[in-house]
Amino acid sequence: MMNHLFLTLILIAFSIETGFAQDADTPKTTKIWDQAPHNAFPDMIRFRGMFYVAVREGNNHMPDNSGRVRIIRSRDGEEWDSVALLEKEGMDVREARLSVTPEGKIMVLTAVGIYDQGYQELYPMVAFSDGQGGNFSTLQRTELNIEPGLDWIWSLTWHKGIGYGVMYTINEEEGWETHLLRTRDGIKFEKVSGIDTGGNPNESTLRFDENDRLYVLVRRESADQMGVLAKSEYPYTDWSYTKLTVRLGGPNFLFFGKNNLLIGTRDYRETGAKTVLHRTDLKGNIEKTIEFPSGGDTSYPGMLYHKNKLWLVYYSSHEEKTSIYLSKIPLPSLRK
Repeated sequence: MMNHLFLTLILIAFSIETGFAQDADTPKTTKIWDQAPHNAFPDMIRFRGMFYVAVREGNNHMPDNSGRVRIIRSRDGEEWDSVALLEKEGMDVREARLSVTPEGKIMVLTAVGIYDQGYQELYPMVAFSDGQGGNFSTLQRTELNIEPGLDWIWSLTWHKGIGYGVMYTINEEEGWETHLLRTRDGIKFEKVSGIDTGGNPNESTLRFDENDRLYVLVRRESADQMGVLAKSEYPYTDWSYTKLTVRLGGPNFLFFGKNNLLIGTRDYRETGAKTVLHRTDLKGNIEKTIEFPSGGDTSYPGMLYHKNKLWLVYYSSHEEKTSIYLSKIPLPSLRK
């Protein structure tokens, strides 16, 4: 009995000294999906008591017409099952963003293209679940009241019965453009305004505060490449812009109380990319950063709150095979 007690005390002392002690503030990170050669670009929502994650499966990161989107779900975040596979023969289905429509269905928003030394075609497509989230429709093309090009509506946020998304159009000669769009059914979209950040803007996530103010987090790929936080009041046609001090990759964010944002993104470093979470003020000034087990090809976090934790799903190749990981971060640790 004494030997067992002595060994326990030694292990506790070793854990404290080396920083391995588990406590209420320690994030728990686990791998949840690795079925394809390359598993990446996840997003996550909670629907009817279940967690849903969209995963882009393919041969590699770059477009090669092998991409497809798989929808997996779990009741507890531990055991995951496939419920849908969205694909288009001969085309590359890119990452998908998930939302819940006002009618109570899961909407899967993705972009589908033909890639041959550059995109020959690229346009948004959508699919919808049934009311129970067990069956999904086939992909269908969205309808835009804008001159079609190489277009991608990267994410969608519903607010007061209207879905808002930022579409970026790839134009290598004139520079990329971003436009705020809105929809009532997830299929027909109309332009609201242009979002002029410069620097080849592209991937953008939108959130509304309690006063209906719209925040948009924008990735930029040229000039200084720093991310931008754009803001606008209703009707979202007049924008202000704040340049961040970091570059973004697969950006996502949530409001954290009244005065903070939680920004999940790729952190670009000389030693290699990492997936991180920044706590910032409402202007994007970083106050705290958490780094997740990650490296190589990584980022694109999906984020939600559940039972006093932030659930964050992301992809990474730090364990050789590019796989999907889930981390649960206690909210009290994010306030410190």
